[in-house]
Amino acid sequence: MNIIVGLGNPDQKYQHTYHNIGFDVVDFLAEKMGIKISKSKFKALVGEGNFAGEKILLVKPQTYMNNSGECVVMLKQKFKDARLIVIVDDIDLPRGNVRYREHGSAGTHNGLRSIVSYIGEDFERFKVGIGRDISMGLADFVLSKYDQEVFKPIIEKTANGVMAKIS
Repeated sequence: MNIIVGLGNPDQKYQHTYHNIGFDVVDFLAEKMGIKISKSKFKALVGEGNFAGEKILLVKPQTYMNNSGECVVMLKQKFKDARLIVIVDDIDLPRGNVRYREHGSAGTHNGLRSIVSYIGEDFERFKVGIGRDISMGLADFVLSKYDQEVFKPIIEKTANGVMAKIS
């Protein structure tokens, strides 16, 4: 089984903000894979299906970004041998760059820090570069809306990377 977790914040006001890019990639994957994200369990919205002969669980934690580990640890306890891929925004990467890592530290990202505090560093991740607007405070920037037309190809590129890894 492949568990794909997109990080973000659950409230409608955070939709299409930089910090919710993980949710947006998971939504794109759901559309491409024909998986409906409609069940509420593991402190998340989840969708189950198959893609390229693999069982897939798409996950959008509903714990808010800084507590993402609460959801992920429940998933890992239930699906001990599952492959875990986390999708997250990264201000330290230039806008539009996508970086894949098999494992590693959380860096400066509080959502990743939460996950690492619960399960350690041994999980895959795709980091989506959002750049940084130095004229804004960090929290104000990551919680601001991004231009959907600009980020559409970046979201697609990230989703394609995830699909290539699992197929």
